[in-house]
Amino acid sequence: MSEQKQIVEKYMDGFRASDHEKILSCLTDDVVWEMPGFYLHRGKAAFDKEIEHPNADGHPDITVTRLVEEGNVVIAEGAVKAKMQDGSKIDAVFCDVFHFTDGRISKLTSYLMLINNLE
Repeated sequence: MSEQKQIVEKYMDGFRASDHEKILSCLTDDVVWEMPGFYLHRGKAAFDKEIEHPNADGHPDITVTRLVEEGNVVIAEGAVKAKMQDGSKIDAVFCDVFHFTDGRISKLTSYLMLINNLE
């Protein structure tokens, strides 16, 4: 597995454990994180504030189903499930586009779609 893919895996492991230090170690100081239509954060401090949802109950269950790499970009596709303190649940799929500079994530664009359970 390439170094860039290993960093994406480390980043995802950090989110699985809500380990801020692990996640932030993967990022450049001037990192940009965008979720189109929802937010645009610049820098590690802004990024750090979005790591955990204030209503989260425990750690998210994140499954990466595909990692694709071309040049300085790695795309991760997967799913995330989480429980919230109010009893609700998040069930979503994602596609994250990671841009790298000097071996660290310098830009992340996250596409997230909530899934309706049709049971």
